[in-house]
Amino acid sequence: MYSEKVMDHFQNPRNVGELEDANAVGEVGNPTCGDIIKLYLKIDDDDMIKDIRFRTFGCGAAVATSSMVTELVKGKKIDEALTLSRDKVAEALGGLPATKMHCSNLATEALQDAIEEYRKDKNAKKN
Repeated sequence: MYSEKVMDHFQNPRNVGELEDANAVGEVGNPTCGDIIKLYLKIDDDDMIKDIRFRTFGCGAAVATSSMVTELVKGKKIDEALTLSRDKVAEALGGLPATKMHCSNLATEALQDAIEEYRKDKNAKKN
């Protein structure tokens, strides 16, 4: 049912936990399945994602996609990170069952939510 990569990221998730000095936090949930993903980002003055962590309450696919998203965007500029799609996350994991594709959606939505919050805060500080 799940690829080897999905199982690896589920059993050995990367970048788990909270970031005490995060300057962007994104959280999304799916009331239907109960999955909740919270991403913590540390973004530098050049809009580079210097560090990223996650907390996920949900199924194995939700944990695996959260872990993969952190690996795919760490060290990237936020504009590049925003191009990450659910299909790219699923592809990087070697595929997901159709019934679990919503999990990769949640992980990318949490990333978008965090970056949107960061940009709002950054713009508010300018004004």
